[in-house]
Amino acid sequence: MQEYKLKRGFSPDIERIYEEVGKCFPVDIDRDGDKLSISYGVIKELSVSMNGKMLVVDTVMDVSSDDDDLILDTNKRFRDFLLLATGYTAKERRNQAKKAVSK
Repeated sequence: MQEYKLKRGFSPDIERIYEEVGKCFPVDIDRDGDKLSISYGVIKELSVSMNGKMLVVDTVMDVSSDDDDLILDTNKRFRDFLLLATGYTAKERRNQAKKAVSK
């Protein structure tokens, strides 16, 4: 499970997150209250919810897949989703994670 901080101006609204998931992953989105779940490509399960102003993402990957194109497509869609949902690039998210660990 990973928690991501939202950039200033990005609403911690689950409806907005639902739209971003739909933009990045062309599959049906299961909704259980304020928790969203999908399965796409090499992601067996992607669960997304909000914890205050933090985006909580839990993934279960299919490590048995050896289709490189599928793996690359899934990873790109996941990174795109995180960018749209949090407003931070992968590099910015990495730097925030390093800062959080050093505290």
